[in-house]
Amino acid sequence: MHDLNADFIRCARLIAEADGLLVTAGAGLGVDSGLPDFRGNEGMWRAYPALGKARMQFQEIANPAAFHDQPRLAWGFYGHRLALYRQTQPGAAFDMLREIARHLPHGTFVFTSNVDGQFQKAGFDPDRIVECHGSIHHLQCLEPCSSAIWPAGDFAPEVDADACELLNTFPSCPRCGALARPNILMFGDWGWIEDRSAAQQARLDAWRHTVERLIVIEIGAGTAIPSVRLFGERQGAPLIRINLREAGMTSGTKVCLPLRGSEAMNGIVNALREEGFPDA
Repeated sequence: MHDLNADFIRCARLIAEADGLLVTAGAGLGVDSGLPDFRGNEGMWRAYPALGKARMQFQEIANPAAFHDQPRLAWGFYGHRLALYRQTQPGAAFDMLREIARHLPHGTFVFTSNVDGQFQKAGFDPDRIVECHGSIHHLQCLEPCSSAIWPAGDFAPEVDADACELLNTFPSCPRCGALARPNILMFGDWGWIEDRSAAQQARLDAWRHTVERLIVIEIGAGTAIPSVRLFGERQGAPLIRINLREAGMTSGTKVCLPLRGSEAMNGIVNALREEGFPDA
């Protein structure tokens, strides 16, 4: 039987040797906060029965073509998600990550493919977050007519959940009046404006040069779209991988925990306390 306690102690010792924490996070962390699981059509269709009835796959609705061809359906899907993310409270793992980072000289930086804004809501410094696929809390022109990106705070979507359709007025581009869309990298997307995410990445690159002993904690990042996994692995640093379904094998300075985010972080924090990490 696998000894998780031994793994937690290994994690604690790796963290105690670090001077900076890079959190790399995928969709599994959002699921840990109670958000829908979109891995596979079944998860999405449970959350959006109208799309299931139409047998519409995630790639078809998460696509700029849907905004051109079926804008009420596309904004029904993204509007519902926007409202959901605004209401959702971050799970316990976020607080535990912040507490660990508080004791490291260079603190933490986040690299995530999640578009839900949960790290900002959990109190992480917005200037230390990279949203590599963009954010649902920001909009851009569908065309696009310019490189402008603006906050979605003034848009309050009203959605018919049964039909997955937007009921109220579409958000529009303030420059040309065309339909606005989320500033999210979608499938088949040649119109995504990456300037905001690129500026975030530049800040991460600058921070990374100041850190001598990095530790990477990866949570809920799968292999289907491996952006987050690959980024963390390329850091050449000790890696703690937390993934209920695709953890892999522990080896060297890589510790793999087949657990949910909050469960794994609780075990790590307890081990840090036992190892004498201050106030973990």
